[in-house]
Amino acid sequence: MNKHSTGDLRSRTELVRTQLNSLIAQLRDDIEKVSDPKAEALFETTAEVLDGLDNAFKHYAERSEKAWQ
Repeated sequence: MNKHSTGDLRSRTELVRTQLNSLIAQLRDDIEKVSDPKAEALFETTAEVLDGLDNAFKHYAERSEKAWQ
């Protein structure tokens, strides 16, 4: 298994956060484009879950949670 430097890990986590935020924005934008309430709920729920993952990556990068210190 390859080990990654701290700088490489930071750039990787930032890339993941960028991709997550892009997908979150796309899902929330798509909510306005569908008329099926179940699809709207699915898109919003998915966006909320991805937002939680983004926060986990943010906390990891900032070392702001005890688990990441």
